[in-house]
Amino acid sequence: MQRFTDKRILITGGTSGIGLESARQFIAEGGRVAITGSRPETVDKALSQLSDHVLGLVSNSADVNAQRDLATRIQSEFGGLDVLVVNAGVAELHPFENWSEEAYDRVFAINLKGPFFLIQSLLPLFANPSSIVFTASVNAHIGMPTTSVYGATKAGLLSLARTLSGELIARGIRINAVSPGPIATPLHDKFGLSDAASAAMKEALSSQIPVKRFGTPAEVAKAIVYFASDDSAFTVGSELIIDGGMTTL
Repeated sequence: MQRFTDKRILITGGTSGIGLESARQFIAEGGRVAITGSRPETVDKALSQLSDHVLGLVSNSADVNAQRDLATRIQSEFGGLDVLVVNAGVAELHPFENWSEEAYDRVFAINLKGPFFLIQSLLPLFANPSSIVFTASVNAHIGMPTTSVYGATKAGLLSLARTLSGELIARGIRINAVSPGPIATPLHDKFGLSDAASAAMKEALSSQIPVKRFGTPAEVAKAIVYFASDDSAFTVGSELIIDGGMTTL
């Protein structure tokens, strides 16, 4: 099935994990895809794993001016946009008493402020109809220790999905969100833990999931592609939790 033939798709944070797998699935269905990453080397590595026709862009998700520059580049390369997947994010975890203002501002800038101003900058480019999909998190729903700031940013994305849905649907823009639980991506290797501590954390998380395993990027990407497609044309401001039953406990 080629649901995205001639569709123009931008995936932020598309160089690994859920973003990279989403790019693969959109390409397989005929989409014209652009991905962003924070470093040239990660963008180049992702492009080496994708189609020759994918556009790779280096962009700082925390920088408002960079969001405007990204919109300008998309206009130049694509002329418009049919799908935006807001996937770029950072999961920085600290005990509550250890959070600094600098770290707080950094996580909010990447996870919430950047996406807000990216959508604003892209607004004139969106086709009618078009779709925006946020990658949120189950941490917006559960009180997991050390995730206070991360969870707050993801809750903010879910709120934004609802409020902007009401505001932008008249332009033909649908907004929905996926909220993954623990997914087997490189994200879990970026917490600065030793190998032993990382393995212990993953084992502890797995024990909290009824299906007793981490999810895969492909399982989340399928949901993202569904929300982006016309198959979900009557779905607006919704959230799909993909967590192996973790939030049912």
